[in-house]
Amino acid sequence: MNALRTMSDRLIRRVLEVTGDRERGDVPGWVLITLMTAGLVTAIWQFAQPQLTSLFDNAIHGVSGGQ
Repeated sequence: MNALRTMSDRLIRRVLEVTGDRERGDVPGWVLITLMTAGLVTAIWQFAQPQLTSLFDNAIHGVSGGQ
């Protein structure tokens, strides 16, 4: 059992050595994606606001029974 544990410890250490810091993530990439998404939503909202507002009002009116 001790040999198996030693072998698994060596394997884990080796995997961590090979991967290095690549597992840290891509924070600047995610920031860029978030900003681009916010920009797209803002641009689409500017063009579609009247239609989306009308669609929402009609849906609420239909659910509430016209009250």
